[in-house]
Amino acid sequence: MKNNKVPVKKILTALLILVFAACMLVPIPYYVEQPGDTINLKQLITVNGEEDQQEGSFSLTSVGFRRATAFRALAAQFKPFEDVVSADELTGGSTDEEYQQMQQFYMKSSQNAAIEQALKLAQKPYDLQYKGVYVLGVEKNSNFADKITVGDTVTKVDGKSFTSSQEFMDYVKSQKVGQELAVTFEHEGETKTAKGKLIELPSDKKPGIGITLTDHTEIKSEEEIDIDAGNIGGPSAGLMFTLEIYEQLIGKDLRHGQEIAGTGTIDSEGTVGRIGGIDKKVASAAESGAKIFFAPNDDITNEMKAIQPDIKTNYQEAESAAKKLGTDMKIVPVKTVQDALDYLNKL
Repeated sequence: MKNNKVPVKKILTALLILVFAACMLVPIPYYVEQPGDTINLKQLITVNGEEDQQEGSFSLTSVGFRRATAFRALAAQFKPFEDVVSADELTGGSTDEEYQQMQQFYMKSSQNAAIEQALKLAQKPYDLQYKGVYVLGVEKNSNFADKITVGDTVTKVDGKSFTSSQEFMDYVKSQKVGQELAVTFEHEGETKTAKGKLIELPSDKKPGIGITLTDHTEIKSEEEIDIDAGNIGGPSAGLMFTLEIYEQLIGKDLRHGQEIAGTGTIDSEGTVGRIGGIDKKVASAAESGAKIFFAPNDDITNEMKAIQPDIKTNYQEAESAAKKLGTDMKIVPVKTVQDALDYLNKL
């Protein structure tokens, strides 16, 4: 009589193979944060139809995120420039679609701020146009939660237009909780109107729509400035965009043949702001062969220290990363775009 029993050893082997395959292939609700690409901005930016012909380069740096498997998350623990973050930590609780919408808006805002700063520095005329209120988030208890979505631009309330998000908020706060408002907004190129009642905001007990918002602006100028950032998101390329556009506008060699990378947001005053993942960006820049790296020398407030006692400035974090890498790439601290220009003038 034939024995059809499968040996225990074979069963255990099969189970081990399945477990191994699951660890290698099945995604878990975490991401691995790692050095991304360092991208030469000559590839992305043209001014008045012309490409940058000067020697050297200005490059943006990025952080990459990969969906983790159990094996990939474990491996990251042994790599100095990789960290594991939860999906909520990465997206702030937003859906993937909402997160991508926000990242694209941050990128567009970064481009606008960079264009404005470059035009201002080059003493070129421009017009800043207010387009409305951009929706960055919608509270779950908002009466507009199923009507307005992240990425929409609110243009009117009760038929009234506004010249800033502050003016918009002042009007809404002057109304009453429970009062119905008609909100006009742009959704994927289509104008829509939604009605809903105001809720009481927990932050100040004032009436509100229940959305997180910011100004949606555009720059108009006789200079034709085109930035093709593709699927790159976030605000951290602002400083490097500004430098690249400014060099092309004035037609002057700022780099003197140097390969220069960096990071940092830029605002309407030319201030370079703090960003996340700077150690990964330093690693990426060093790998690319950059010799100079601009890092935000941001101010650390008492409030920030209270939350994170061992917090460092981006410049200090970048210095530590460069030391760990053993690179001779020079880390240059900047608080403003003018700091970066002052350094370049001494090359």
